[in-house]
Amino acid sequence: MRITGAQVTCDTETTPRKDVTQNSPPIIKDLISPTTTAMAAPPPTPPPGDHGRELGHVVVIGGNGFLGHHIVAQALNRVDGAALAWSASAVTSIDLACDRNRVPGAAYHECDIADAPALAALVARLRPDVVVHTASPVASGEGPVARDLYRRVNVGGTRAVVDACQQPAAAVKALVYTSSASVVSDNRSDLLNADERWPVIRGELQHEYYSESKAAAEEIVLAANRHSPSNLLTTSLRPAGIFGEGDVQTLAGLLRALRARRTNVQLGDNLNIFDFTYVGNVAHAHLLAAHALLATAAAFSSASSTVSAPLDHERVDGEAFFVTNDSPCYFWDFARAVWRAAGHDAGTAGVWRLSRTLGVALGFLSEVFSSIVGRPATFTRQRAVISTMTRYYNITKAKTVLRYEPLWSLPEGVARGVGWFLEQDKRDTVKAQ
Repeated sequence: MRITGAQVTCDTETTPRKDVTQNSPPIIKDLISPTTTAMAAPPPTPPPGDHGRELGHVVVIGGNGFLGHHIVAQALNRVDGAALAWSASAVTSIDLACDRNRVPGAAYHECDIADAPALAALVARLRPDVVVHTASPVASGEGPVARDLYRRVNVGGTRAVVDACQQPAAAVKALVYTSSASVVSDNRSDLLNADERWPVIRGELQHEYYSESKAAAEEIVLAANRHSPSNLLTTSLRPAGIFGEGDVQTLAGLLRALRARRTNVQLGDNLNIFDFTYVGNVAHAHLLAAHALLATAAAFSSASSTVSAPLDHERVDGEAFFVTNDSPCYFWDFARAVWRAAGHDAGTAGVWRLSRTLGVALGFLSEVFSSIVGRPATFTRQRAVISTMTRYYNITKAKTVLRYEPLWSLPEGVARGVGWFLEQDKRDTVKAQ
């Protein structure tokens, strides 16, 4: 089998993995050495023209969540080792609860986005220039309770956010929405070098309601673009496989497996290629999109504006963009890079390789047992499928139109993310003494 794309060329059937061409995805285990684990990455170099960008008043909905608080920190230039130099007159977080992930210098307001009247009143009072909407439940299940939550927050909540931004009293110029790269996946089939031309998968073809709800929300956001009377400008970002400091899924799950001594089990043959994206890069892309929308709004606000309106092929408003680290890799190599960064360097010796079919069967049994005891399943059929499928994306559009480039490499992101978790473990140990 030969998989080809902008970033990947793997001769998996005829060539051993150690002999893959230099155009192959990076094999992460070869990029992170044990001597550099958990160390802070060197300061990233912002792309040309990234300094001193005006953002005005930024409101981050979900600003106390995983991705949201990283956006708040970057907008306030409070990122260790990074000189991003954004210029925001104010940064405000709106979240269901604001007692965690607080960033000095930000303002905080608690509000349920599913409460449309309360949200509308709050946004009208704040009158932000740009709203970044990141709030979403974690993709953690497919039962009726989970589906209702996805529908209420991702669909109903996003509709409430759009309505709040469109009201004349709020005077919001721009809205950036956090969608998901999974909207073009049926969550069963492999995706190879997918870009924005790929169709969004909806309805009976979509096997995961989380992805269905994110696609529905994205449709609501993009349909609101330049919709009178508000002329709100909107865009949607589709990040893939987010991980990093504060991560409750990817790194947290891999480190739980390490603590439970389950690193010797691998689903599949590890020839599946996957896109993981460091959260700092995703946050950076959101601010690039926000700035681009504000520049477009400025161009349209006055005929005498010195800012030129974008050409159609340069437009950010009304568009969707995939965001990754631009470094697809073998799925289990990433997992072993995380374990190595945490001090576990057993490699592949003694690893048990299980087929996807067996993994799905075990996931089903885990789900049944968890439903009986009334606890969330730690291993599911969907996790078995995801860990054995190829899913990577082409981000040429984001690089060309948003001028996005990852500020942190994949190894740097792993080092920063795992380092944060190790530091949290140390603090918890001290508290317990």
